[in-house]
Amino acid sequence: MEINFAELSRQYKKYQIEYETEALRVLRSGWYILGKELDLFEEQYANYMEAKHCIGVGNGLDALRLALTALGIGVGDEVIVQTNTFIATALAISQNGATPVFVDADEFYGIKPEAIVSAITKKTKAIMVVHLYGQPCDMDSIMNIARMHSLKVVEDCAQSHGALYKGKKCGTFGDAACFSFYPMKPIGVFGDGGAVTTNDNEVADRIRMLRNYGSKIKYNHEIQGINSRLDEIQAAIALVNLKYVDDGNSERNEIAGKYISGIKNPKIKTPSTRPDTYNVFHIFPLICENREELYSYLKAHGIQTQIHYPISCHLALCYTDLGYRVGQFPIAEYYANHELSLPIYVGLENEEIEYIIKVINNY
Repeated sequence: MEINFAELSRQYKKYQIEYETEALRVLRSGWYILGKELDLFEEQYANYMEAKHCIGVGNGLDALRLALTALGIGVGDEVIVQTNTFIATALAISQNGATPVFVDADEFYGIKPEAIVSAITKKTKAIMVVHLYGQPCDMDSIMNIARMHSLKVVEDCAQSHGALYKGKKCGTFGDAACFSFYPMKPIGVFGDGGAVTTNDNEVADRIRMLRNYGSKIKYNHEIQGINSRLDEIQAAIALVNLKYVDDGNSERNEIAGKYISGIKNPKIKTPSTRPDTYNVFHIFPLICENREELYSYLKAHGIQTQIHYPISCHLALCYTDLGYRVGQFPIAEYYANHELSLPIYVGLENEEIEYIIKVINNY
């Protein structure tokens, strides 16, 4: 049996008529940028997120960059961020001229609250929280720290659409929340896309200008902005997927439950979920002491896997100048050296799940 890590075509086929109907309708409309589709998506996603504002942008990195810019974070500032995340989280900080201050992770792959406290300096302006793999961070502790030190909080929700912390959606705690709609995400589009949600009117207005060359009115450029807009076709596709995001999250939770209950190999550790949270399992991370051997074994049996992520951000070549060293963040580095992600997506069939479990148990 051959099982790919992702099969986006399965979700496409499930909602094919809606996707094609909406895309064709937008194509026939003759309006493709900053139109009614985006307005409707922003309204509906803001409602879904229980936020005052949603601003659609070109991708997840731009969402993070523009949120930080709108919050006034730039040259000379420091932003504390976990090192076990995709590089885009850190790039958003440094591309604003600020310095990412990396810290270690906790047992649930989130930022370690105690590490935040130790990293705060006079230059610290914000905490970047990453709900990695769809797993919520310890938001009570993080928000208490932020309030105590008057710090902004930006939530990187690129993998956690619909995740819950104590019954409240991830992305509703901080000053702004940033989303990616990359095709594999819980809400994906057919290309790149992203959004920022916030309850701050000034932040929302500033992001709307920043994404559109720094203007509210055409050719009247009040600030230096960029071109980063969620286009009309992608907004229409996102609206379709917004209808089914909770269904997809439930389906991945069912798959995760089968993995967790079925995998009995003592060499393999399945993920734990933080108490009082709802993990949407964008990624299903295994831990194995001999990851390379397990990867090769699964590949030989037709099971494709991926690593998320093999190099912690503090050890990335692009951040060599910051002077971090191997061994500085042992938990995050352990994840980088031992994590392996199993297939988990809408349309993964039960016989495929059972086959994956059987193969892993025979390892």
